[in-house]
Amino acid sequence: MHKPDPVKHYLDQLEKTIAKISRDDIWSVIQELMVAWRKQKQIFLLGNGGSSATASHMANDLNKLTIVEGRPRFKAIALSDNVPLMTAWANDTDYKNIFMEQMLNFLQPEDVVIGISCSGNSGNVLRAFEAAKSFGAVTIAFTGDTGGRLKNLADHCILIPSPHIGHQEDGHMILDHVIANTLKELIEAEPISAS
Repeated sequence: MHKPDPVKHYLDQLEKTIAKISRDDIWSVIQELMVAWRKQKQIFLLGNGGSSATASHMANDLNKLTIVEGRPRFKAIALSDNVPLMTAWANDTDYKNIFMEQMLNFLQPEDVVIGISCSGNSGNVLRAFEAAKSFGAVTIAFTGDTGGRLKNLADHCILIPSPHIGHQEDGHMILDHVIANTLKELIEAEPISAS
């Protein structure tokens, strides 16, 4: 009996998943990030495990890839990058507080909080979103499968419509690159205001 090629199967399924991502939801997030850029608001990114790596990568891309000479820069920070502070909050209070407590030092109205959670049910991401909303910040979720509780808590949600965690994480990285590259093009095209 012929065994299917697992590489082909994975990539075929990933391609089908990517084709189902809502382009309207992506554009809503891009427009929200352009508003934050114009107002020079901060962007906080957070997630656990592989999603924390995606948050870090996206902060890198927002801060560097989008640079256009003579234009303001994004102000993005991945809250999982400060391991000593994150573990201090986890040890001294509760793991659910590791992102919220870091944000409380900096969060302002109209800042943007991007939470990445495949399940949409990560307690520390949900708690950070609740705090963000109480400050009047904008919340953006990258989730997977059915979106969990985060989908309904977020102002904007991009769902990777697959139950496969690998496909969800792949989709989130693709979102990072699509969003950051599109933002750079929009910044390049933005009229320079006379001050």
